[in-house]
Amino acid sequence: MSFFVLERTIAAPLERVFALSLDVGVHVDSMAAHDERIADGVRAGRMAEGDTVTWDARHFGIRFRMTSLVFDVDEPHGFSDRQIRGPFAEFRHRHTFSSLPADTARGIHGTLMRDEIEFRSPFGPLGRIVDALVMRRHLIRLIEQRNDTLAAQAEQS
Repeated sequence: MSFFVLERTIAAPLERVFALSLDVGVHVDSMAAHDERIADGVRAGRMAEGDTVTWDARHFGIRFRMTSLVFDVDEPHGFSDRQIRGPFAEFRHRHTFSSLPADTARGIHGTLMRDEIEFRSPFGPLGRIVDALVMRRHLIRLIEQRNDTLAAQAEQS
């Protein structure tokens, strides 16, 4: 199983960052370059415990569908999602959020957002090679794009 962690500091309150992280519209906005859209499940607003959404997107010139389940919601500190149907043999994403000390001089409340991703492509040894050579870097770029969009929206509110 491949694994990586990304952390991002966002100049916005914890509750706002948490809520935007569960908003399917923010996710769709962040994946516009991949023509991502919602094919089934939650179509607007904020996901909650037990919700599913099927994403339809183009990666590497190929259309993919992935259905994700949201679970272990602990508002506003974290939640997880995992693929229940789609291109990966396994895919799990743990989102955690913690408050940072406020910058009282500038009136900013900060949040540390942490993404822990575990994934495994199908096809055994061939999948492990793909994960090491291509998929890990691709997924890091996707999560960074998502986090850029999320931070921009959280910081402008």
